[in-house]
Amino acid sequence: MSFKTPDLCDEFENELGHGLRVVTPMFKRYGGRAAFSGQIVTLKLFEDNSLVREAFGENGTGKVLVIDGGGSLRCALVGDQLAILANKNGWEGVVVYGCIRDSGDINGIDIGVRALDTHPQKSIKKGVGDKNIAVTFGGVTFQPGEWLYADEDGVLVSARSLT
Repeated sequence: MSFKTPDLCDEFENELGHGLRVVTPMFKRYGGRAAFSGQIVTLKLFEDNSLVREAFGENGTGKVLVIDGGGSLRCALVGDQLAILANKNGWEGVVVYGCIRDSGDINGIDIGVRALDTHPQKSIKKGVGDKNIAVTFGGVTFQPGEWLYADEDGVLVSARSLT
């Protein structure tokens, strides 16, 4: 599956702002996969990545994990071990409204990663958070089951599959 987000914006211009939304540019690119897409699975949590491990432990074929970490820059929510687990279980990618760590190692793993930044400190682990609820950041609401497309030019969310 090959796509370019600018081409998707052009092709589906009549859906922009409605079924197709552009996430505010704020993410840095990590991971070995420059472009990725899939059905959205969401997590809402704050400085606790317990649910991230649970999610990446499940079959992620054709899916993208969207983590609303509240934009915290005080710890990392994804590290190299979680990225390895995600890759092993077929996840296409992850978008983290927060930080990651082990970025050099993650860059060598075949998974797409977008995050606000890096932070060397790990998160707490209390198992607190929500899964598969609507989350909002970057000017977009991410609904579980919708579609996410990310490449070098940005991140798009669509109510339906575009490719």
